[in-house]
Amino acid sequence: MKMALHELCLKVDAPAVTEAAVNYRPLTWPPARDWPVVLDKEGLVVSRWGDPIWDLTPWSGKPYQLNFGDGGAETAGTVIAENADLLRLAMGWLIWGPRGYRAAGTIKNRFGSVWAVIALCNRNNINAAMLQRFPRVLDQLAEQISPSKWEATITVLHRLYDARQDLGFVLVDANGLKRLAEVAHDHEHVQTAYIPPRIWLYQVERLRECLEDFMKHRQQVEACFKFCVHAYVSNYGSLEAALAKGKDASKGPFTGGSAHRPGCTYLGPFSEFARERGIADLLRRWVVGWDETRVSMFSSYLSLVSLAGLAYIANFTLQRKEEVASLRADCLLWEHDEKLGRVPLICGETTKTDPDVDARWVASPSVQLAVDALTVIARLRMDCDAANPEVRPTPADRANPYLFSTATEPWGFAIGWAKPYDIRTPLDGLRDVLQRFPLLFDEQQLRITNEDLRIARRLTPNLSADEFAEGNVWPLAWHQYRRTGAVNMFASGVISDSSMQQQMKHATRLMPLYYGRGHTRLHLNEEVERAVVMAMYEAMAYRLQDVVSDRFMSPHSAERKEAVAVNLLAAKDVKTLAIWAKAGKVSFREHRLGGCMKPGPCEYGGIESVARCGGGDGGKPCTDVVFDRDKEAQVRAQLDQVLIELRQLVASHPRHAALVAERQAMENYLNVIAADR
Repeated sequence: MKMALHELCLKVDAPAVTEAAVNYRPLTWPPARDWPVVLDKEGLVVSRWGDPIWDLTPWSGKPYQLNFGDGGAETAGTVIAENADLLRLAMGWLIWGPRGYRAAGTIKNRFGSVWAVIALCNRNNINAAMLQRFPRVLDQLAEQISPSKWEATITVLHRLYDARQDLGFVLVDANGLKRLAEVAHDHEHVQTAYIPPRIWLYQVERLRECLEDFMKHRQQVEACFKFCVHAYVSNYGSLEAALAKGKDASKGPFTGGSAHRPGCTYLGPFSEFARERGIADLLRRWVVGWDETRVSMFSSYLSLVSLAGLAYIANFTLQRKEEVASLRADCLLWEHDEKLGRVPLICGETTKTDPDVDARWVASPSVQLAVDALTVIARLRMDCDAANPEVRPTPADRANPYLFSTATEPWGFAIGWAKPYDIRTPLDGLRDVLQRFPLLFDEQQLRITNEDLRIARRLTPNLSADEFAEGNVWPLAWHQYRRTGAVNMFASGVISDSSMQQQMKHATRLMPLYYGRGHTRLHLNEEVERAVVMAMYEAMAYRLQDVVSDRFMSPHSAERKEAVAVNLLAAKDVKTLAIWAKAGKVSFREHRLGGCMKPGPCEYGGIESVARCGGGDGGKPCTDVVFDRDKEAQVRAQLDQVLIELRQLVASHPRHAALVAERQAMENYLNVIAADR
């Protein structure tokens, strides 16, 4: 094979990567088996070309590894070893080639796509370069690719096919790629589940309760933590000794054996100490559930609050779990807007490799509570991390720690796995979090009701019938927060619960303006912008579907309703309606009497006042209005408030005439609804 070596260079964006490093450009192609592939920031070799595992941790700041599958002695000289070398060449091209990937996370994901081909060949004892000769085996590849990975897999396989002259082999040729593309259309993509309003509201209120409880006891927690650190230092001689891996656990101040150790102090059972310090009930309420409280439970509680805070932030920023786990103590900024006042922005590291994506997210002001709580815990733990030779935080880290912290204090369960501070521990899935902390949520509150399922399927029709079934516990996941939050901003007809509206009011007011209308000069996160904008049109599409049902009616006639909804009757699915809504073909703006079907802007409003919509100004109701039967109770309550206010105003008051028009519009609505019964 021929290769222009000057075209090869390492493009990964990481502190450990420099042009002067020996791994920046291969000396030969393929490289020698002992050629350094990954170096750490001190320049020490972490992985070599021929190693069975390439450790990308210095590039990613997270424990990422590429396992080529030939680590066992029994693989030597086998097809598995041959395929491992082909995989090294493929990944070498994707990393050092002309369009090499810049992010370790992308490399890891693309490795998984190529590994699907290699693993299939290994199982069938086929050299991967000969796969084209076995069409029946190649057809099995379709079953190895999840629906969410189709596009990425076909793309990376095409890149390798395009580089076949340089690589000297082909994994999947043009015909094979064409077949995969055809099969991809047969795989139904299951959209991320929308969390039903009842469950979403329960979990977000419970997360806030956890954070508020922590902040209420903040002083006791901080004092207890610092006292415990001091007690461990006293028994072990120094904080470094108390943090050492494999230390003598019997010297712990809450361990009975310390009473018999020279120079050590036994403080008694931690449960009694926690009671004296005023945190026993706090621990029992959130992590213990019984009277016997161990000092390790104190660490568990701090970790629980950290996870609860990250989940709370994710609910109101629509961040991915990797993004929310990378936030630091100074992540919350406030932008001043002339119309909206102070607008909260979360700033952090994005998981996307696109340099045009700025790591800023519009947030709800309520995330201040979570940031404050997590900052307290992060700074407490940083005092220990700064003394731990395994962690080695920089001065910048000490001044501005990550909000996501692990239990590396002297009694913490993570002390034995302490890693350098710039190597971040992955954030567990919510399912694992709930298994570790069963007291955070009441499982019965998370059980799916028939109404929950109806709403969830309305917004995600192809949910798994096995996983999402009445009586099952809703499987909360980080990625559900993004879609649920975006939809909740707009789908007020779906989330009619007043508590839900209260929770979402800030996000509803700020996010659409900042993402959907380009309200700010800042370059915000484009992924969330797309999610918010699409949710806006998707929510409109669901409301448009309702319009053609008996729930909505025209105050003029059934024929008039059919006339304003004629385009809707031609649409067969929500996707089509969402596309039409984005193009301006159809429209639905909800207001207090129902909705407005007029495409384009309306000079009469319909939000602050429904006088013109309902004919309260002396004329007939607007020809574009549709009345919603389900709003009758809400309209009656509002009418009562208007009548009370009218009795308190004189007829000459400027607001009196406006309220009279509002009253007439609501009475017209009620008369139409009553006449149609």
